[in-house]
Order: sequence, then structure tokens, then C-alpha cells
Amino acid sequence: MRIFDWQQLDAEGRRAALARPAAALLPRMLQQAQAIIDAVRGEGEPAVRRYTREFDGVEPDDFRVSPAEFASARAQLRPEQLAAIEKAIANVDSFHRAGLPAALSLEVQPGVRCERLIRPLSAVGLYVPAGAAPLPSSVIMLAVPARIAACPQRVLCTPPQRGGGANAAVLVAAQLCGIEQAFKIGGAQAIAAMAYGSAGVPKVVKIFGPGNAWVTAAKQLVAADPQGAALDMPAGPSEVLVIADDSAHAEFIAADLLAQAEHDPLSQAMLLTTSATLAAEVAEAVRLQMQPLARRAILQQSIAGSRILIVASLDEALAVCDRYAPEHLIIQTRNPRALLERVQHAGAVFLGNWSPEPIGDYCSGTNHVLPTYGYARAYSGLSVHDFTRRMTVQELTADGLLELGPTACTLARLEGLDAHAAAVELRLAALHRERAA
Repeated sequence: MRIFDWQQLDAEGRRAALARPAAALLPRMLQQAQAIIDAVRGEGEPAVRRYTREFDGVEPDDFRVSPAEFASARAQLRPEQLAAIEKAIANVDSFHRAGLPAALSLEVQPGVRCERLIRPLSAVGLYVPAGAAPLPSSVIMLAVPARIAACPQRVLCTPPQRGGGANAAVLVAAQLCGIEQAFKIGGAQAIAAMAYGSAGVPKVVKIFGPGNAWVTAAKQLVAADPQGAALDMPAGPSEVLVIADDSAHAEFIAADLLAQAEHDPLSQAMLLTTSATLAAEVAEAVRLQMQPLARRAILQQSIAGSRILIVASLDEALAVCDRYAPEHLIIQTRNPRALLERVQHAGAVFLGNWSPEPIGDYCSGTNHVLPTYGYARAYSGLSVHDFTRRMTVQELTADGLLELGPTACTLARLEGLDAHAAAVELRLAALHRERAA
């Protein structure tokens, strides 16, 4: 990993040090994703078959996962694997159920009642990557809050494996989370199929789930189309940023950096440290730990786009971190919780030496679908709220309208909207006549 002294960098150097590798590819990705979306929308299943054959090297007889495939998948997992999936589901369910959005009913003033009602989204699409690294954990993170929200139609798409079937662990996790409709379709073509309804995939109103940059581009494109489907958040290649002082363990940090960098060649791992000694130790530990790892080829590319930045203080580290707005933030300092209050922009935070990021990825209970590319400045991690709609209700009594109506009329006239004012004034006049009679 390359090491830079933040104090020695000029404005352009600092910008470059915090740049994401994928940014320069975005226009090409959007163009390619749009072509796939247009083809799927125009041709339907033939286009889905063509892209599945081109990108995945297979062409399933039926894209929909059959009951027999679900049963076969369960038989392929060992008891300890089933137990691990079930434990993760239980923890995610506990945490997310505690965060259920609440309805609200309030009399804001006499005779004026306002309410907020909660409604589940009618149909949601769950995208689960399953290429070189199948992600049953993503099934859990998507399907559990969708189930808690009681979305009546929950559709899952996941890329087919080389044999034409879906990954067994993905299917088992889906079944344990109550998913009945699963399809062996991946990439931008899966996003298009869910957004517009194709290849037997029902049309959904919102699409959830992580994916590579092309999946993210496709989600953004269909979300911009009124006939398409909304998206959860921009969620592309994974990223992690570690803040550490001289008390941190270099081996732990190196392992945390590699854990996220192995996701994708475009993933990024960053370390901000006040210790030049630690910076050198981490760089060497990354080099050594990377050698035996199965995804070394990916790591060589992602680590090339990663950085170690030496900062003057933890205050400066926090400022740089907020500028970067990481998906994952790990704080390994003498007193990590003391820094938490000043963290503003991060998808998920991991405090201390004994909180490795993969615990959040899999089984702590929080959600691992998080904003990347700096979108943590405005977006939050996935929750039950994202699978619901909030709808407000207003109900006024006659006395309530008599008291509040003139305020609305004044504001309407102030804005030059006399029809707005008239809709209230007509009722006020009727009430005054009625009471005068």
C-alpha cells in the first residue's frame, strides 16, 4: 500500500488521495447499463437470456428457482452452515424489529388532528450478488427487514452459477427468510427485469441490494425512470476506512483492510493514522497477509487503489474521514468511543480492537447494505424504514377549521395562490352562515 503524509499534500494531492477508483469508469458503466436496460425492456426474456449467456456463460431452462431446487440447496449445506445462517437471521431480526417505524396520531391544536400511517411497499426486488463470491449474508440483510415490514411480494434475483443453478447457500438463506420467488438472473439485466417485469420476474416498486458498479448504475437509471423502480441507495464496490493511533495492532488493521479489499478490484481500503511506524507496519502486514489469500488477484488490483495517510492528529483524521464519508469506518485507538460523537459521515462504525468489520457483514444484527462512493453524507444503511411508506392524514373539526383556516388563507394569499385560499374560505363562509342561522 502506498503511504502519504497528509500534511505534505497540496489540495490536488489530497483530492487524489481520497479519490475512488471507480469514479472515472462511471460514464462508460452508465452507457453499458442503459443499453442492457433498453434491450430487456424492449425484447423481454430473449434479451435476459442473451445477457445471461454472455455474462454468466449459462442459459437456465427456467429462470425461476423451483421448489426442488430449494430442497436440493438445503441438502447441500452442512449442519454448522445451516446453524450459522439461522443465528445471523435471528440477530438481524432482533435488531431490525426493534427499529420498526411507529405510527403517529397527534392533535396539534384543538380540532386539528394529524396522523402518520405506515404501509409496507407492495412489491420489492432483492438483488443478491453471487458471482465469484456468493453472498447469502446479503439475502439476510435484505429479506429480514422486508419480512418485518410485511411487504406482500418479495422477489429475489441472483446470478446463476456455472452449472446453471443458483448458489445453494443463497437459496437456503432466502427460504429461511420467507422468500418464495427467486430467479437465476444477475447483473444489470436482473435490475431491468425487476424494474419492468420480464422473464417471469414480477415488476417491483423498489430494488434493494449491493452489487458491482454496473448493477449500481442500472439501479440509478431505472430509479430515474417514472416507469422503473426506486432504489435503496447507491451501493457499489465495498470500501473501508480505519482510524488508528500508535496503540493499534498492525496485524488487525491489515486484516480489516484486506477483508473489504477482497470484494472487488474496485474496492478501496484506507488507513488514517497518527503513527508513521504503524503505517509502515500495516503496509508490510498487508503485503504478507495477502500472499496466501484465495482472492489475491483481486486484492492486487484493489490494494493498488488503496492508501495509507499519515495525519497530524486524531482531530485531523476525523476531518479527513468525514470528507471521505466511508461505507465502513473502523476506529482502533486508545479510546475509540470518545471519537464516535464527532463522526458525522459513515455508513457503519466499528469500535475497538475486538469489533472486526466482518461481524457486521454477517451476524451482529446491523445491516451491511450501506452507502458507498461518499453517499454516506446523505444516505443511511438499510433498515425496515426503507421497506415502508409513511402516509400522513389530516382531519379537522368545524371548530378546528374556524380557528386554523384564516392562517391557511393568509399564507395562500401571500403566495398568490387564490384558489388555495378559496378552498378554505368557502368552507369558512359556510360555517359562519350555519352558525349565524
